[in-house]
Amino acid sequence: MNMDPFRTLVRTEGVRLYRDLPWRRTHDPYEIWLSEVMLQQTQVARVETRWAEWLDRFPSVFALAEAGTAEVLAAWQGMGYNRRALALKAAAEEVVRTYDGVFPTGVKELTALPGIGPATAQGIRSFAFDLPGVYLETNVRTVLLHHLFPDVPSVPDKELVPLVRATCPDGGACVLENALGGNDVHGLMGGSADGGARDGASGPVRCDARGGKGGVGRVPARGGVSSGARGEARGEVNPFATPQDAQDTPRAWYYAMLDYGAYLKKTVPNPSRRAKAYTRQSRFEGSRRQKRAEIVRQLLDAQARGEGRDLASLVTSLNALEQAAGRSAVERDLVSSILEDLAREGFCREQGGVWRIA
Repeated sequence: MNMDPFRTLVRTEGVRLYRDLPWRRTHDPYEIWLSEVMLQQTQVARVETRWAEWLDRFPSVFALAEAGTAEVLAAWQGMGYNRRALALKAAAEEVVRTYDGVFPTGVKELTALPGIGPATAQGIRSFAFDLPGVYLETNVRTVLLHHLFPDVPSVPDKELVPLVRATCPDGGACVLENALGGNDVHGLMGGSADGGARDGASGPVRCDARGGKGGVGRVPARGGVSSGARGEARGEVNPFATPQDAQDTPRAWYYAMLDYGAYLKKTVPNPSRRAKAYTRQSRFEGSRRQKRAEIVRQLLDAQARGEGRDLASLVTSLNALEQAAGRSAVERDLVSSILEDLAREGFCREQGGVWRIA
């Protein structure tokens, strides 16, 4: 199948619909990773504010790794899904401990970090390092389903993955330069002599992915090179798309997919609902998840006063909230079960009948 007409359409729409978001003005893998994690369960407008606030508080992966659990959870309050905050801290500790604060570029190494799945890993690779790969998230699904699977229900990801790979450009001059051992490929790719390709509004694409504040992501001379680039250097079939021009990079391509997908979800019945992977978010109010979040909030408040909370007081305060909302009282066993779950996950600990943030 010739995907060039589809790719041209998406790139054109991407230029028209481009969103100048703050994390698109950097190549810093720490800042991009943070945006990817925040955007998983939170609206873009809210992330714009909280992303900047977080970076003021934890400006580098080192600062996050060194921060206390209570400080990290306090900074995350209001974002929901507190597990994301703990995973951010745990992954930051691993990046500092194993990689001296320099983010790895390989999918295997990235997905071995706490809380980083395949989509987040490829988000880091594409947006920080301009490396090709499969970045499959809800907006990308939306574009593919709308154009390539119209009216087809329950489309599995295994049918989308080859299309994501085949439409992602191979990474341009930086990847080929690494694969070919530093040969001059800027002319080959149509880039300029002073820095290769540019990705639209996001500035020059540099092979060392330098940019932004608080850290430098480096693409090793012989590491993080896509299989497509290596294969092309050996005369093998490239699994990724051939760039249409110097601006056609993984970073620019996936920004276009994200912006066009967000637009489609506002203008047509949401195509992503026809994905087999689609699940409707469960109701928050009155759920166990809401009670978990409230317990964490109360433990943080107590910690700020230099105190802890016992089980009985937590049951009492939760009951007051539930009854004020017109819901049934909370069973003591339920609160105890939630506390045990939170302790296993590293949120809190119990000593002498008193619960505190870990």
